[in-house]
Amino acid sequence: MAEFPLEISPMFEGERIRKNDMYVELAGPKSKGFELVRATDSDEIEDGKFTLIGPDISEMEEGSRYPFAMLYKIGGELVEPDLEAIVERRNHDFYNYMQGVMHLNQRYDIWVRLSKDAVNKGLNSFEQMAAAMMSLFKNELSFIEKIEAVYITDPEEIDKELENAMEIYKERDERTANLHEEDVDTFYGCTLCQSFAPSNVCVITPDRIALCGAINWFDGRAAAKVDPEGPQFPIEKGEVIDEVGGEYSGVNEAAKSLSGGEFDRIKLHSFFEYPHTSCGCFEVVGFYIPEVDGIGWVDRDFTGNAPNGLPFSTMAGQTGGGKQVVGFLGIGINYFRSPKFLQADGGWDRVVWMPSHLKEKVVDYIPEDVVNKIPTEQDVGDISELETYLKETEHPVIERWSEEEEEETEAEEEQSGQPESAPSQYMTQMPASMPSAPSWTPSASSGGVKVTLKNAKVSIDRIIVKNKE
Repeated sequence: MAEFPLEISPMFEGERIRKNDMYVELAGPKSKGFELVRATDSDEIEDGKFTLIGPDISEMEEGSRYPFAMLYKIGGELVEPDLEAIVERRNHDFYNYMQGVMHLNQRYDIWVRLSKDAVNKGLNSFEQMAAAMMSLFKNELSFIEKIEAVYITDPEEIDKELENAMEIYKERDERTANLHEEDVDTFYGCTLCQSFAPSNVCVITPDRIALCGAINWFDGRAAAKVDPEGPQFPIEKGEVIDEVGGEYSGVNEAAKSLSGGEFDRIKLHSFFEYPHTSCGCFEVVGFYIPEVDGIGWVDRDFTGNAPNGLPFSTMAGQTGGGKQVVGFLGIGINYFRSPKFLQADGGWDRVVWMPSHLKEKVVDYIPEDVVNKIPTEQDVGDISELETYLKETEHPVIERWSEEEEEETEAEEEQSGQPESAPSQYMTQMPASMPSAPSWTPSASSGGVKVTLKNAKVSIDRIIVKNKE
């Protein structure tokens, strides 16, 4: 078996290969691919065997792009189907151990780049990479006794195998449908993404899949059992602090520890108040649209702009890094299927836009009374059209507009009865935990001009009020 020609070490995790340094791009947002691990009877595995279907690295031109799939068969006395997703997710981990190789995302969203420097130093075959990976899997995960790898770069073969892989992913995701947070005492955490997002706190519960979409509660439990020192580990749920928001004392303690003290509160089912951190491997980004007081969602497969004028890539850059970002939230697609989906903020009644293909994936889980009221890129193209569509379909979110208008009117009436020297009154136009949007009404002597700041973050060290002489 060919040897990998460069160094292999965790020190290379987080290495980024930019376009100018790239020799070839595999899968990614402009192509297709996937990674899949299957638990297999050991008698059916030829340990260390590698098969390539399609062109090898040496046959690829510099700057080119190819589809790419990785399939692994694993066997051993302790190997069981529950471990497939865990081993599959470690593919991301171990790929980034290889110098000159960048691996992002998971499942059908993988994105791999090989650097020019690596190829110049002798990386000319996928067999070299597969050999390194199989060795890492067996050395790092002792329950794997035998392993076999198949890599595919042929487009037609990938299309055929991808269909099968999608069915397997679907079956895994459906396993937690009848299990909920109130049924268990233990959640699970994952630190796989901390090489890219050091303060990320990934919490996996029966009602909330990992942000990458690759690890559910059963997967976390299986991983923690067979690899107690690994990146998946138990988190005691602790006391319920906010049942609707999904805040638990055990999760808060874990958040403080895992983030190095940067965060000490997380509400698993809230978009606005102490939201779950977002790493960068998330499948979908949620974004607040203050003009309609609703939440839109966009995934990696959508290549256009959302109604706010931004593409997925821009919002992903704003969202990731392991932060609690006001107005943005990364999630795994399967969270849309959770009965606790953003229940602290109205759930599906607060969703006002998503791409058509994403909506189609989860349409069976959208309540009947709102499913036809959530527009896609086929219905609206900007904020103005979105607002019109929501009004015409009587989307539940418009009820919030009436409530806000009433609050604004009451605030203005209170202000009108105060003397000119009274301090300005602040009225929140956005959810309470979002940055306050002040509404300031000058005195009558200023001409009656009203200034309303929406979606604004204002920082004031001090205010000095003096009588005009």
